[in-house]
Parts: sequence; C-alpha cells; structure tokens
Amino acid sequence: MHILGNPFIIPLGAFVMVVIIVAITSMTRMREKELNAHQQLRQQEMEHERKMKELEIEKAKLELEKTRATKNG
Repeated sequence: MHILGNPFIIPLGAFVMVVIIVAITSMTRMREKELNAHQQLRQQEMEHERKMKELEIEKAKLELEKTRATKNG
C-alpha cells in the first residue's frame, strides 16, 4: 500500500498539527504566567526589604533618642 494513497494521512496530519499548535500555545501561556508570578514575588520581596530597612532606621532613631534622654536626664 502506498502512503500517499492512504486517505487518512492528510486529515491525520492536520489533526496532529493542530494538537501541536495548541500544545505550544498552552505551554507558552503557562510559562508567561510563571514568569509573571516570579516577577510579582520579587517585587513583593523588594517591598518587604524596603519596609524592614525603614523599620530598622526608625528603631535606631528611637534608641538614639532614648540614649540622649538618659544622658541629659
């Protein structure tokens, strides 16, 4: 039997091509979502670090004021 003479080859090939295209599109979307999630997490980490540094500075200021108050008092 000749392969090109088989009437199922063309529709099967088209079906496989559609499946491959859908799979690639789905994988691309999943990767995009994953990258966006990582980026958002990194931004949250940076914001958290900034807030912690602000708290450390505020704590140091309060300790300095406390030290000055005990020396002057």
